[in-house]
This record gives sequence, C-alpha cells and structure tokens, in this order.
Amino acid sequence: MSEELAGARRRITELEAELSRLQQRDPLTKSLLSLSAFRTQFELDVARAQRYGHPLSVALLDIDRFRQLNLERGYASGDGVLVAVGGLIGEGTRVHDLACRIGGDEFVLMLPETGTAGALQTVQRMLVELEDLEAGGVRGISVSVGIAALEAGQTPEALLAAARTALEQARAGGGRQAAVFGGGNGDGKDRLELGHSDVIAALASALQERDRYTGEHSESVVDLTARVGGALALGGEEIAAIRTAALLHDIGKVGGPDEILHKPGPLDDGEWEIMRQHPVIGERILRAIPGLGAIARVVRHEHERWDGGGYPDGLVGTAIPIGSRIILACDAYHAMVSDRPYRKAMPHADAMSELSSNAGTQFDPDVVQALVGYLFGRRQAGLAAV
Repeated sequence: MSEELAGARRRITELEAELSRLQQRDPLTKSLLSLSAFRTQFELDVARAQRYGHPLSVALLDIDRFRQLNLERGYASGDGVLVAVGGLIGEGTRVHDLACRIGGDEFVLMLPETGTAGALQTVQRMLVELEDLEAGGVRGISVSVGIAALEAGQTPEALLAAARTALEQARAGGGRQAAVFGGGNGDGKDRLELGHSDVIAALASALQERDRYTGEHSESVVDLTARVGGALALGGEEIAAIRTAALLHDIGKVGGPDEILHKPGPLDDGEWEIMRQHPVIGERILRAIPGLGAIARVVRHEHERWDGGGYPDGLVGTAIPIGSRIILACDAYHAMVSDRPYRKAMPHADAMSELSSNAGTQFDPDVVQALVGYLFGRRQAGLAAV
C-alpha cells in the first residue's frame, strides 16, 4: 500500500512539474515563453542590466497584413503561420535571450548584452529566413520591427514603449522594414528600411550597365506585368512586387560571362546551360537583401512552365508564383517583338499567335488571356502594343 501511495505521489509531483512547465509556455506556439513568464524574467534582466550598466535591447515584431491573411485563408492558416514564426524566432535566439508572443500577431524578443547594432543583425537574419518560410499555405512572410536599447534609469515599461514607437514608425513606412528608436533627445529615431527603392534602382542600373539590351528589356516588361496583374484583379501591393520582380528578373545575368551575354548569334547547348543558371543566381543576389525575399522567389521561378517543363525546379501550374507566370508571358512577348543581333523582330500578330498556341503548356492560360486582351485593346485604340 505504501508503494502505491509513493507511486501516486510521484505521479502527482510529475504532473505538477509538467503543469508548471506548460504555464511557462505560450499555449499556441509552445516554443516561446508565456506572457507572464516573459514579464517576470524581463523585469529581472532589465534590473540586472541597469545595476551593472550592461547593454540590453528589445525588438517587437509584427506580422504584416495578418488580419487580411486570416480573412482570406482562415484562422487555421493564421495559427499555422504564428506557430511557424514562433518556432523560427525560438530557434534564432541564444540561451539567455527571451522570446514571447505578446498577443495576436506580435512577438517580443529581449536580447541581453546586446546593443542596437547587434539587435539589427539578429533581426535581419530572422527576416531573411521568414521571407523563405512556408506555413499555413503561405510562402514568404514579412514583418515590421521596432527596436529599442535600454537607457540609464529606464523602466521595463518605458523600454517596451520605445520599441512600440519604433514599430509604429516601421508600420507607417509600409511595413517590411525595421525601425530603431534612438531615444535620448525624444525624437532621434533611425530607420533601417528593408527593400529600399534606392537598392532596387541601384540593382536595375547595374543590370543595364552590364548588358544594355537586358536592362532596357526588363524596363519594358515592367508595364506589361502591371497591366496583366490589374486584369487578373491582383491587389496593388502584389502588383507593385511583381513590377519590382519584372524589373530585376534578369539580375542573375550580371554573373554571366561577357562572351555569352554579348554573343551576336544563337547560344549553343553549353552556353544555354550556363545561362539557365541566371534565375538561381538572381534569387541568391536578392535574398541577400532583407525585405526582398518574396521578390527573390518570383525571380527564381520566372522560367518555370505551366506544364512543369521549365527550370530550375520544374514547378507545375499554380505551384508557380503568379508573379513568375505573369513575367514569363510578358517577357516572352517582348522578346518576340524585339530585334536581336541574330534575328529580326517577329510581327505582333505572330507573337500573339505564339502566346495563344502555348497557353496551357508553356504559359498560364489565364495570364495569356489577360495579356492578349490588353494588347488587343491597345491595338484597337491605335496605340503601340508596348
């Protein structure tokens, strides 16, 4: 009887320990601390940092357009995204860092012994990984981030409020960026934008300098992709991202040999094999820039075919990003109606026929219908096709 009683007590002790452990964890993500556990440890760490004059930073992360994701895909999909983001944040922290979901789609990360430069480095790494994350039927997640460093005499609440102010600045800038609160003078805020228009313009300029035809061709494809995106009823933000991807879709060619890029005649099989690497190279270039992960994915797949016969991954149908499908058709049309050193431009009617005959094999039929419809409308209005 005494052994049974001892066994029952052990089980009760184990259950109490498990209950205590569960109370320390966020019930949804499981990998992060609960809010109450975070607050307790956060106050202790802030007090310790103040006592010894050690650096400490806080980052607030908010998933961009999360409410829209819930409305479009359902709450189960949203929960899947939260769990995946929480897991990535948990994996990206050190043993003495603290991470917590503080409600809804917001996360807080406390980084002891870390100033703003180190916090930015940590956040940048996470943002690049988030842009390649797939969860809840969503591929590529962007966040807004506010970062603040602990100042002398500052309370935990004031530190979080400073990070909140920086987060609001990042949101006001359109999201997909991090803002650092400078503090001190009250308005000294410094922002790091992820996915600057300046960076995009510089890359486009580099592409044009490397190969003028490729650069000018990319610029001409941009407007076509926007028109097709509009005809397919895509949102303004998605169209803007596709325009950027269209502008940079050949950026991987900057790594190609001059003798191939500037060859006056058709490429042989070996040269084509080298050039077929440019989408992967382009993705690698863009993924190195925080904030351009979603665009990098579109660039990687802009030579995938609707029937699965494309490259580099042989994706089929709607598994190919919609931006990649649009760019492929618009790119092909513009290439057909442009003069090249080794061939004359194809007549507009012949190019339209090529698009239509390859709908359902090379091209997305809906994209072809939208593109042909737009081009036909311009012809009817007496305007040039491109």
